[in-house]
Amino acid sequence: MSTISAIQSAYQGIQTGLQSAAGSSAKIASAGTNGGDLTSPLIELNQAELQVAASAKALQTSTDMLGSLLDIQV
Repeated sequence: MSTISAIQSAYQGIQTGLQSAAGSSAKIASAGTNGGDLTSPLIELNQAELQVAASAKALQTSTDMLGSLLDIQV
């Protein structure tokens, strides 16, 4: 996998996690107003948080690697 595609994949993972967090937050807000179950949306929110954190770490690693490659080329 090239560094650029790894960066793109990490960025896409962050976007997906943020979209999932927004959806889970909306479910939590609506469950709070109508007395619905909060268990599933809270678990989904936690999963979204982990996805964003893992993707951010992958992005950081990819950009560090790209920086190292640029240092070697110069």
